[in-house]
Amino acid sequence: MINNDIICAISTPQGNGAIAVIRLSGNESIVLCDSVFRAGHGKKLIDQPANTLHFGTIIENDDIIDEVVVSIFKSPKSYTGEDIVEISCHGSEYIQQQILQLFIKKGARLANPGEFTLRSFINGKMDLSQAEAVADLIASSSAASHKVAVQQMRGGFSSEIVNLRDRLLHFISLIELELDFSEEDVEFADRDQLNNLLNNIQNLILKLLKSFDLGNVIKNGVPVAIVGHTNVGKSTLLNRILNEEKAIVSEIAGTTRDVIEDVINIEGVAFRFIDTAGIRETADVVETIGIERTYDRISKASIILLLVDATEGFDEIVKAVKTVKDKIGSGDKKLIVVINKIDKVDTEFDLENLLNNKDFVLKISAKTGENIDQLVNELLSVVNIDSLNQNDVIVTNVRHFEALEKASVALQRAIDGVESGITNDFLAQDIRETLHYLGEITGEITTDEVLGNIFKNFCIGK
Repeated sequence: MINNDIICAISTPQGNGAIAVIRLSGNESIVLCDSVFRAGHGKKLIDQPANTLHFGTIIENDDIIDEVVVSIFKSPKSYTGEDIVEISCHGSEYIQQQILQLFIKKGARLANPGEFTLRSFINGKMDLSQAEAVADLIASSSAASHKVAVQQMRGGFSSEIVNLRDRLLHFISLIELELDFSEEDVEFADRDQLNNLLNNIQNLILKLLKSFDLGNVIKNGVPVAIVGHTNVGKSTLLNRILNEEKAIVSEIAGTTRDVIEDVINIEGVAFRFIDTAGIRETADVVETIGIERTYDRISKASIILLLVDATEGFDEIVKAVKTVKDKIGSGDKKLIVVINKIDKVDTEFDLENLLNNKDFVLKISAKTGENIDQLVNELLSVVNIDSLNQNDVIVTNVRHFEALEKASVALQRAIDGVESGITNDFLAQDIRETLHYLGEITGEITTDEVLGNIFKNFCIGK
């Protein structure tokens, strides 16, 4: 995948704006830019120091296309590790395309999605997990997802993986040395130390695997399903939280027949609120499909907001809680029982015998907004962004999670093998397999197919 082409792309979003940035990378990119750029100081860019800005004009056949500012970065101290030129021009789409086509005429080619970052990886400027964090940073839509992406892009996650591999590599080299002297029955790797090391690494891997649940909701938003009987105020509550008339509110039962989703950023955390069809017995085919989708969303949500109507009485509320608890099962989902319409009645409801320690009960009025702030605070407690510090290593990538799972399985075989006294060749194979899967995360072991799948999801120009 390594080549010496000069690549170019528009790195700013499509459309007209104040300015746009066109980027080139390649070992002759500065020379290429010199062929169409006339600097105000009259000097060639190739003769200028790295990391400098230069005002001038882009010219084609003596015709001025635009006045621009050119930034130059020289190998190896650049994003890609190659010479890079970035042209800041006026944001007219016509101007952008004229400059881009001019570079292509001069011998550059249009960059593939993510090719600048791919070159950065190939040239050793970052490892694969850091490259993936670049895409996460671009896509971050909340303070929490931004914080985790920055931490990973700066090498927090990859340094943890590299540390694990280095510790294993030391022992695998000793074990393989023992294989070379197998006839002399010598032992270079202390089995007690090896056993302790394998168990410590396994605990760290399990900790990383456990962090994926949190990492997934930070990256993609916390899915919150609003469920309950018809006409208990689910759509009103959704509208209240979103502060807009997203869902239709009506006195007619069964108004919401499909799933309505919207994302709201609350104090740096993205929540995906899902307003579902009311749960009830119905002969309506369309409404029945909506109710089936409600149960599906319950299975996929991290938080279940069970909205019940205070005016229906204690027995109906208990029945609703039991129904939803049966659907949730004994997993890690958080159930928040929200007793609505307290503006109409003021009754105490004792539901402690039905709930777990992680569950929560709150009385609100979706209509007046009473206690909505308490509900928001309880939602925020699920993802406590303040508890995340720059040293926290959190897995947010499915590819990383799967590689860690496979590494954990191989490592457990090695642990069991040490305890049972298996021969060195089998032990070495299990440790090599663990190293392989850890290496897949950082890109020390990878294939063109894997790289293609990762970088095809990048935007062009990055």
